[in-house]
Amino acid sequence: MPFAMASRLGRFLLVALWCAIAAAQPGPLHLVATIDLPGTTGRLDHLAYAADQNLLFVAGLGADTVEVIDLKARRRLRRITGIREPQGLAYAPGLGLFVASGQGDAILRVQGEQVRTLATGLPDADNLRLDASAGRLYVGYGNALAVIDARSGAVLQRLPLPGHPEAFDIAENRIYVNVPTAGAVIVLDLTSGKSIAQWPVAPARANFAMALDASSHRLFVATRRPPQLLAFATDTAQASPPVPVCGDVDDLALDATRHTLYVVCGDGHVLAMGTQDRTPVQPGQAVGTAAGARTGLWVPALRTLFVAVPASGGRSAAILLYQVP
Repeated sequence: MPFAMASRLGRFLLVALWCAIAAAQPGPLHLVATIDLPGTTGRLDHLAYAADQNLLFVAGLGADTVEVIDLKARRRLRRITGIREPQGLAYAPGLGLFVASGQGDAILRVQGEQVRTLATGLPDADNLRLDASAGRLYVGYGNALAVIDARSGAVLQRLPLPGHPEAFDIAENRIYVNVPTAGAVIVLDLTSGKSIAQWPVAPARANFAMALDASSHRLFVATRRPPQLLAFATDTAQASPPVPVCGDVDDLALDATRHTLYVVCGDGHVLAMGTQDRTPVQPGQAVGTAAGARTGLWVPALRTLFVAVPASGGRSAAILLYQVP
């Protein structure tokens, strides 16, 4: 090979190597806005985004409200009141906003100004996942998951579990469920609803947060005691060595494009971790938030991580907006 050609090839390979390394690094987060929620007391729970309206919904669990935020104006637009302990949220155009009412033991649907009960008999209704194309709503409640027809509200299946589901994700005809009282991830067959595997997190405990990267066949599970992150290979069930994370983790948000996992922790931090392919998870940038800020939502189209901050010590509740370049 002529020297000039070899030199050009060497430069090309070097550039490609640096591009791969840069792509594997966790994306930097920059605080770009704070949206105050005066009068919203108590704990904040899950969030949902309505792309067609550019609205953010926030479950005001402690205030029995759902906060509706206009993201263009960056202010609260209105409050949906009278919902008993709103926890999980899910939204799709044409279907509306679904709200899990923990104390109401029900799923509510909000369309415009109308709020109506969609399904009942779901004690401690919590996390929601919506398959809009199939018209199926999945809800964690009690010691089970329920599959609900998103239009009629009919409960199609109830899938028993060995404890309360704190987080779950769906992919590849499987449902992966975080059950802290069992100290494990329970794997269900999506069609039959039967348990087909149990992946322990021991000796760690308190496995509350979870995120699934279906493209790389990895399931990320965070524990609180001790605060650490595990990555399970969904095709082999093998777990990676644990990686330390921040404390009181309650949410994981995956930016699949940038191969970054955002770990949202109640100790007042968000930790960005690199998740490139099957390489070991790499700690990255730690960003300060506020004590008790435990839930978040990554919206890829906006390149924005939303973090919910509860009111505390004279400080108003707020939503923090972090963006990556």
